[in-house]
Amino acid sequence: MLRVRRLGVVPYTEAFDLQHALARRADDDYLLFLEHPHVYTLGVRADPAHVLRDPASVGAELVPTDRGGDVTYHGPGQLVVYPIVTLDDDPSAGPAHVHRLEQVTIDALADLGVDAQRHEGYPGVWTGVGSGQPRKVAAIGVRTVRVAEGRRRTLHGLALNVECDLGMFGHIVPCGIAEYPVTSLRAEGVVATMDEVLEAVVSRAAAAWGTEATERQDVRLRTPTAPAPARTAEHPAPARAGSVSLSPERPLLRRLRQAGEDPDAGVPLRARKPEWLRVPARIGEGYLTLGRTVRELGLATVCEEAGCPNIFECWADGTATFMINGSRCTRACGFCLVDTRHPLPLDPGEPERVAEAVEQMALEHAVVTCVARDDLPDGGAGAIAETIESIRRRRPSTTVEVLISDCKGDVPSLQRVFDAGPDILNHNVETVARLQRAVRPSAGYARSLTVLARAVDAGLVAKSGLMVGLGEREDEVLGTLADLAAVGVSIATIGQYLRPSADHLPVARWWTPDELAALAAAGKSFGLAHVEASPLTRSSYHAKQAADAAGAASSGALGEVRGPAVAVPVPQRVRRPARVR
Repeated sequence: MLRVRRLGVVPYTEAFDLQHALARRADDDYLLFLEHPHVYTLGVRADPAHVLRDPASVGAELVPTDRGGDVTYHGPGQLVVYPIVTLDDDPSAGPAHVHRLEQVTIDALADLGVDAQRHEGYPGVWTGVGSGQPRKVAAIGVRTVRVAEGRRRTLHGLALNVECDLGMFGHIVPCGIAEYPVTSLRAEGVVATMDEVLEAVVSRAAAAWGTEATERQDVRLRTPTAPAPARTAEHPAPARAGSVSLSPERPLLRRLRQAGEDPDAGVPLRARKPEWLRVPARIGEGYLTLGRTVRELGLATVCEEAGCPNIFECWADGTATFMINGSRCTRACGFCLVDTRHPLPLDPGEPERVAEAVEQMALEHAVVTCVARDDLPDGGAGAIAETIESIRRRRPSTTVEVLISDCKGDVPSLQRVFDAGPDILNHNVETVARLQRAVRPSAGYARSLTVLARAVDAGLVAKSGLMVGLGEREDEVLGTLADLAAVGVSIATIGQYLRPSADHLPVARWWTPDELAALAAAGKSFGLAHVEASPLTRSSYHAKQAADAAGAASSGALGEVRGPAVAVPVPQRVRRPARVR
């Protein structure tokens, strides 16, 4: 299988780590299409003297990398293509791969009416060679790594200048070539858009590297969708609780349309749920006992804050989930009920109180989640690490699972959590690539995959989850599960999205238990050790059982996890369980 992924704008270091993870762990080949923020990269043979100006002075990073070649520039308006494909472990395979990548580019540009060629003695793709005035339009730099006996995988690849700022090349000696200029398609008078150029390259690349089949996912639609209908007095917006008829469409719904979904075509807010989504209120002794314990310790639970439908089942079983870093989140995801008012300062005593609760409840498996804290320099990572360390001191036998935010991809912040050594590192991708911006506009698909890949590289057991019922197709969910397995994730959770209120994303459809069971089976076929999938599955649902199953599937990597599992938030006040509509 060749899996094509259009990832949008991705920081260079994140793309670097994602490539390496896919090269080492993925069974399938990948083609990554993306753009980078402004960055200069130094190949293994780069001459530092070829960097003519401090990159920071022009708003760029300078990043050493492990590809061949000298210094080059990446930035907005430049199409970057990273093929992570399998080669024979042969000395000629690397040069042959470079030649093929050049030919893919030449053929794609020919499809767009551009006469591009090789330039003898110089790598990359050029225009104007026949006129005696060569201009470099695409740089190529690759590396191959041995991943098995007789088998290598490729890294890095192509940077094609579509409509980028050519002035950024003036601050370096591009690829160490001072005698010839760099150009772009726009500078050559080519009027093709980035989308058109990308489609031309995808077509040729898929033909070059596709084997049995090609599967593709984009973080946004390939072609623009029709705009939302105009709202006038004669044609008002559909009536919604809390809405005003003549106001502009809310960004949440506008982003959903941009992703190709019709917000008005979903399940009505007050529609009766299928039988399998109706949760009986079981307020038995177990539920009451855990509730008393939580309140006596001054804690609150994500079960309450997020309006989880499983609260009665989990509390009856002595299971809850601690939420730390306060109860107010700095992100306004379209699916989440958690409070998004301005966050309060961190409570320095919170980690120790959570550990005290774990000790008093004699928990064998503790689950700790958190709100996103983009207002903090470390994204709240330090408090997460302190909570893990506090639990370890008070109850060393307890296994600890943490569900973290992406910390904006900041490597030192993430490493602080990794170094604390949680037994399971959970970070949710939440939805398929196409719906990312609609569902969680402050996050990113590539970033989430990279966080998970980095956790695996740190020796942790990685877990992730996604919701269904937001408009995703089955093939998109399968592709997401394949991506999670490809970066080394062991445990995945899949559950039906339930709309918390009229201010949240609508439900597109109900997935049946049989459909979810089929997704779980597919996820395991991709290499995931355990997939928990049911209509009411949430991130920490059956967390202990999932840990046990994943540990068994990976020859006991987690050890045996015994006893009740708990995870609990620690905000200042406790609410009654929210009603999920």
